[in-house]
Amino acid sequence: MKLTIIPCLNEEKTIPICIQIAKENKVKIIKVKGKGYGNTLIEGTKNAKGKCVIMGDADDSYNFLELKEFLEKLEEGYDLVIGNRYQGKIEKGAMKFTHKWIGTPILSFFVRKKYHVNIYDINCGLRGYVREKMIGIDCQAKGMEYATEMIIKAQQNNLKIIEIPINFYKDKRNKKSHLKTISDGIRHLQLIHNNK
Repeated sequence: MKLTIIPCLNEEKTIPICIQIAKENKVKIIKVKGKGYGNTLIEGTKNAKGKCVIMGDADDSYNFLELKEFLEKLEEGYDLVIGNRYQGKIEKGAMKFTHKWIGTPILSFFVRKKYHVNIYDINCGLRGYVREKMIGIDCQAKGMEYATEMIIKAQQNNLKIIEIPINFYKDKRNKKSHLKTISDGIRHLQLIHNNK
């Protein structure tokens, strides 16, 4: 059984689109006390009931109908499957220039160099993982840096990781992104540097 976790904050315009594929299923809504991307995903994972989990953003930038390869890789025995937007199609306007060509490539390089994990898009928010394995590596990051911590700790705990091509679409919320380029980037760098 596979579960999907969709972290949400003021995304009332796009969340109906994201959950439309699950409209005939029972959708469990979790209200998380503390704010933060990582906090939401940690609590969502703990509250999920399935063996495997798919996580993805609620801004309709990922197409939840394009999950076939994620499910196949989980069935093959991978513990963590990460999307790579650079290997797929990135819709025009979907990523800021600085995120696309500076932030994500540099952070991904540092993670590859220090932790010897073959991941080129550490900030991709579309991922699949084995629930118990993810709980077992005990991620703690409350913000966006959770995405990096997940990869680092999965590698440190010898989880089986693979990256697959995905498509990335323009945010449909018509709102300013929650991403804070400088502060989020600094927290990512601190996490990369401080993990042993």
